[in-house]
Amino acid sequence: MMKCCKFRLSVLILILANLAAMASDRQPNVIFILADDLGYGELGSYNQSMIATPRLDQLAKEGMRFTRFYAGSTVCAPSRSVLMTGLHVGHTRVRGNSSANNYAGQTIGADDFTIADLMKQAGYATALVGKWGLGEIDSGSAPDHLGFDHYFGFLNQSHAHNHFPSFLWMDGERVELPN
Repeated sequence: MMKCCKFRLSVLILILANLAAMASDRQPNVIFILADDLGYGELGSYNQSMIATPRLDQLAKEGMRFTRFYAGSTVCAPSRSVLMTGLHVGHTRVRGNSSANNYAGQTIGADDFTIADLMKQAGYATALVGKWGLGEIDSGSAPDHLGFDHYFGFLNQSHAHNHFPSFLWMDGERVELPN
């Protein structure tokens, strides 16, 4: 069953890339923005009129909008795991958000095939900025071990819940901040 889910994710990505590539001779740039607790109805590009979102609206106008897209879970860690692995939430290792006492409970496998691995196979450079939350630096499941060429941000969600963190991670190195 897991191979079937990976296959479906692979086919979806390839179809989207091929549709966009048909309009030009080169591979399209792909930027996927995932924002925890942001519903699609909160952006101007989806007919929201109370809050101005001009930059995101411009990206949507010049790119592709998803109108039938659902989160893989009701909480962030398993939802990110579903997005990264293409597995149904019932098949991914991450089933819920964990606390600082149990990061292993929200760590994907070091051997899991991710969307970043798929994009690299298609010739893309990959980067992740923001909250990873699927593996600590020494777990074998940090972003650079699972297909990302570069990353900058938080490795776990407990750290991400701090408005003024003292450090972030960049490509495996701890970057101290003046907070």
